[in-house]
Amino acid sequence: MFFSEITVAIGANLPGPGGAPAIETCRAALDDLRRLPGLRLVAASRWFVTVPVPPSPGQPDYVNGVALLAGETTPEALLAALQAIEAAHGRVRGLPNAPRTLDLDIIAMDGLVRDHPDPVLPHPRADARAFVLLPLADVLPGWVHPRLGQPLSALVAALPPQAAAPMD
Repeated sequence: MFFSEITVAIGANLPGPGGAPAIETCRAALDDLRRLPGLRLVAASRWFVTVPVPPSPGQPDYVNGVALLAGETTPEALLAALQAIEAAHGRVRGLPNAPRTLDLDIIAMDGLVRDHPDPVLPHPRADARAFVLLPLADVLPGWVHPRLGQPLSALVAALPPQAAAPMD
């Protein structure tokens, strides 16, 4: 299947293997995405510093961004590739919303809507998270949520207060 707009959220809030800061792990993951067979990196957002969602006292802030990819893949193959990249950067799956060395989520693949099997598309919580929507606006400002039919600008305007600021 060829997709012209694959959006992948990138995030981290723990040091990577060897103690690399979260921003370095995120940049390395972007390079890993650039090398995925059959896909090409079209654009990358700025990096944002964001608070954990849901709030978690004592948990470090996240570094977040979004990559825009295009190419030949399936949702299942892309999910497996992203999980392999996470594992290579020390990701350990534990409790939901736990701190992590790297988190890669498929946000959307063109206008594909599906509830199963994994991955669910579009990402079921993307529309309520500043750490996804603000970087997404950098790479795909005209995006329309495939399930909700709402433009990105309306989703951003409807966000509850969430601390998110560009790093640059």
